[in-house]
Amino acid sequence: MSSPTPRYPLHRLTGQFLEPAREASYRREIAPRARLESSLALCVAAPVFGMFAISDYHYLEPSIELTLLLAMRLVVVVACLALAVAIGRLGDFSRRLWLHALPLWILATGIILIVLLRPESLATQVTALVVATIAFYLLIPNLLPVVAFASLYLNLGFLASAVAMTDISAVVVLRIGLLLVMTNAVGFFALLRLERLQRTQFALLEEERVQNRQLMEEIAHRKSLEAQLRQVAERDELTGLDSRRHFMARAEALLRRARHEKAPFSLFMIDVDHFKAINDTWGHGQGDRVLAALAETCQRSLRPQDVIGRFGGEEFIVALPDTHPREALMVAERLQQRISDLEVMEALPEHRLTVTIGIAGGVDEDADLDTLIQQADQALYAGKHAGRNRAVVSQEVSDEA
Repeated sequence: MSSPTPRYPLHRLTGQFLEPAREASYRREIAPRARLESSLALCVAAPVFGMFAISDYHYLEPSIELTLLLAMRLVVVVACLALAVAIGRLGDFSRRLWLHALPLWILATGIILIVLLRPESLATQVTALVVATIAFYLLIPNLLPVVAFASLYLNLGFLASAVAMTDISAVVVLRIGLLLVMTNAVGFFALLRLERLQRTQFALLEEERVQNRQLMEEIAHRKSLEAQLRQVAERDELTGLDSRRHFMARAEALLRRARHEKAPFSLFMIDVDHFKAINDTWGHGQGDRVLAALAETCQRSLRPQDVIGRFGGEEFIVALPDTHPREALMVAERLQQRISDLEVMEALPEHRLTVTIGIAGGVDEDADLDTLIQQADQALYAGKHAGRNRAVVSQEVSDEA
């Protein structure tokens, strides 16, 4: 039974993503870290390489070989430190990969030259070669193919120099070769595993970011829908005024505050006169325009702290905090005048829109909102029976006055 295909396919030998776009994204992601780690590794490797000049001076007498060896070490150290600065400032793991690879080739060349200039130190150089090979794979960040080719150059160059400059036997060469093969195998597969793990982790984190972004978008979408639903629930679609339920909640809060502060509170109901005749004569479209125009006029005429809602049909309701019923009567009469000045009857421009208004309120701490609405409604119907187009104060308010 075949194994399932991984979600993030990786190359078997390099550990890189098979998708070029994802690989490029990964390299951009790790570029700052690779730049820092490369600079630090070179700042450590350069002094270590240079310190062996002490042993060179100790084992070699002053000669051209010693001078060349010291000069070579100095060049390698300066080059590595210069590259550390360059990589720290200009290194880009996605576009300037050659800049990260260059230190490997410089260090490899330096190690090979040591064998040519100090062939008698071959035994100790083999140990240094193994350490350098492992360091190439694990300490200086680079892509696996880059490290593999640099290590191959280092190892083959070292063996070639050893054969050319020393009298080692074929058996020794074979032993050194097997040691280097094992060293490269360990380094190669260790870096391959690390490359695969890092890219898998990157892919998972990238997927998590995408899911988080989608979740945030979904949350924002849900909040938008909730806001729209809340607006639909709180606003009357035709007039844009508070819906009946929303008005009741807001008016109840205003009434509780008025009781707490012992401040006056008024409420009035507005009903369009002969609205059924408007619908029957000019159609419901004209009736809707009348209601919308009336709502807009009321909103412009009232204070910001006043609350107005559509109570139902052609009825509107208004809550006026800090307003005595006598003041509410003045507001209602002024509102009546502005409504009568509206020109909303296109089919009959001489027709004037009128409303009847019932007013209730006072400073009674025992009165609740339902009671005030009932009183305003009774006053409204009293005004209707009295001939319409008038504002009537509730009998309860009149008795208190």
